[in-house]
Amino acid sequence: MSTGWPAVESKAADLGVRFRWWQKPIGKIILAKRADGKYASTIGGTGLSIPRQVGKTFLVGAIVFALCLLRPKLTVIWTAHRVRTAEETFGKMQAFAGRRRVAPYVEKIVLGSGEEEIAFRNGSRILFGARAKGFGRGFDEVDVLIFDEAQILTDAALDDMIPATNQSRQPESALLLFMGTPPKPADPSEVWMRMREEALSGEDDDTGWVEFGADEDHEFTPLPAPLSEADWKQIAKANPSFPEDTPREAILRMRKKLGSASFCREGAGQYDNADHKLIFPKWPSCQTDEMPDEVTAIGLAVSLGEEFGSICSARVWEDGRVNLGAVERRVYSRSYMVSEAKRIQEERECAVALDEKCPDAGLLPALIEAGVAVQVMTLAHFVETTSDLVQRTKDKRVTHQSTDDLDAAVVAAKWRSVGDGRRVPGRKASSGDIDMLEAGIAALWAAGLDLDPWEAWT
Repeated sequence: MSTGWPAVESKAADLGVRFRWWQKPIGKIILAKRADGKYASTIGGTGLSIPRQVGKTFLVGAIVFALCLLRPKLTVIWTAHRVRTAEETFGKMQAFAGRRRVAPYVEKIVLGSGEEEIAFRNGSRILFGARAKGFGRGFDEVDVLIFDEAQILTDAALDDMIPATNQSRQPESALLLFMGTPPKPADPSEVWMRMREEALSGEDDDTGWVEFGADEDHEFTPLPAPLSEADWKQIAKANPSFPEDTPREAILRMRKKLGSASFCREGAGQYDNADHKLIFPKWPSCQTDEMPDEVTAIGLAVSLGEEFGSICSARVWEDGRVNLGAVERRVYSRSYMVSEAKRIQEERECAVALDEKCPDAGLLPALIEAGVAVQVMTLAHFVETTSDLVQRTKDKRVTHQSTDDLDAAVVAAKWRSVGDGRRVPGRKASSGDIDMLEAGIAALWAAGLDLDPWEAWT
């Protein structure tokens, strides 16, 4: 029936902020109110599925700053999934707070370890932090709750934070914002996708949804070929800040940095409607924020073309679950792999495992010569451990921290039959390198061995 946008736009103008044509209707939607004066989406929140390099962080930041000045003692929680994203956002908001027209309203800026804050003279405050570090739990009387990187958001994290808004002191009730881009197949995106599906169904009148994106059926020219004229038209459709605020160079830089698949999602806002059948189908739901402080075993693997080498760790929790964590993936060097395996084994007193069919046939003898107590995984072990990992993901008896190298290998992996109904992730059959996954399987196998880590398996 109304919207709080005019007041916010006016206050933002006092701060020297002028909004673009496309930002204004989004602001009206975010701050829309029902006849009783409550925010229209206070129950379901408002989702902003908007590509990178468009300006959604600036838009939401300006809205939040204006609200903080309009509403004394307003409490805003701004949380991202990754520490890096939270720090980048805080850096931008810190710079905004330092503007000549804004600074007089700011009392102090708190620089903390993952929990930064901008405090205003009228008692309002904005707190920033990363969900991966547990930020957001335990707060109360929160008036505005912003989930950045909301495509990486689990129900558990949502359950931890939503109750904080139950005691909002604002007459419009709490304001919930979810900002993100189309998720990768391995992202734990159940909250985001459920929100999108319910909003687009037209049956959910408690949720706001804004989505920018290229046509679903448009296929962008793959790298290294240049973008076509049709591609650039789709970029303009997905990104209203192009080309006035976001030049062609910025788009091309993002395309090169992200790669073709991620660019379609994060740069052009395209949702991948393909049927992604992960060979470990419950992998996204096994993500955890728990960080193991010990290592039971590490696995080593080399990509098919010997271009990359991966090290993955396994840690057996007290309750029997096993955590798989990507340690490192880098351009392959046999000498580095050997020295790093030796260093980790000596420091952590852990087992070291390697597939007997490693693409670099010289790695095993090099490890032995260097004095590394290496466990050699046969095909039979590989088959058995892969089957175990499938069952563990179904039962949520495996955990991981959702690192890009390991997630990408899981997404790329495809089955290879080895006869008698047995199967393993195939290096040639997969859509990309799976060396980090192979290293994880080796680590999982070695973690289950009842052996002294210094006793080499033969």
